[in-house]
Amino acid sequence: MKNHNKFSSVLLLFAGICSIMAVSLTSLEDIATAIRNNDAKQLASYFDTMVEVKIMDKEGAYSKAQAEQIVKDFFAKNPVKNFVIKHDGPSGGNQAHYAIGALTSGATKYRTYIYMKKKGDTFIIQELSIENE
Repeated sequence: MKNHNKFSSVLLLFAGICSIMAVSLTSLEDIATAIRNNDAKQLASYFDTMVEVKIMDKEGAYSKAQAEQIVKDFFAKNPVKNFVIKHDGPSGGNQAHYAIGALTSGATKYRTYIYMKKKGDTFIIQELSIENE
């Protein structure tokens, strides 16, 4: 009986970790797709109510609507040709996730950094940075 309880506990833990990873990977792929499609509105749907943004000369804590406008302006001036996530993983346990990506616009390359925290069953963007490589 003890072995059955241990097995059940391990199985439950594994299922929980897999579900957390699946949620973060789904959110992350949706975020990457929004960036590839120059879709500021879709990207902003993953923003928290306040977002730390660093995009070119704009840096600070912005409301969701302000951050969306900053991203929209960036996409208008720098249409995304390609976006690839280079690294991602958990940060500080399973309650946060980060992603580092490479964004190409014309001949210019940018390094992106996205930091997300878990709220409910989804990950919400808390920080977004797009800088020249």
